[in-house]
Amino acid sequence: MSLTTIATGINDITGDHDPDYYAGRADAYDEHAAGTSLPVLLARSDAITDWHPSYGYAAGYAYRVAEIRREESAVIDSQTGAAS
Repeated sequence: MSLTTIATGINDITGDHDPDYYAGRADAYDEHAAGTSLPVLLARSDAITDWHPSYGYAAGYAYRVAEIRREESAVIDSQTGAAS
């Protein structure tokens, strides 16, 4: 008896995104987890968007920074009661 190996295409794994997109998201996530402040992440995002050779990487980084901004805003709103 043999087992059939099912090979998926790269688009099945990455959801049709460039793998660089996920690398950018991961870097922004890791930098934030390491304690980098939101203003620094925003400045880095601007620089990466302007200068990084990979559009996918820049888009992933910028999108994750935007998510972090929304997350931090929601936390502040919930702590101050503005969310109610």
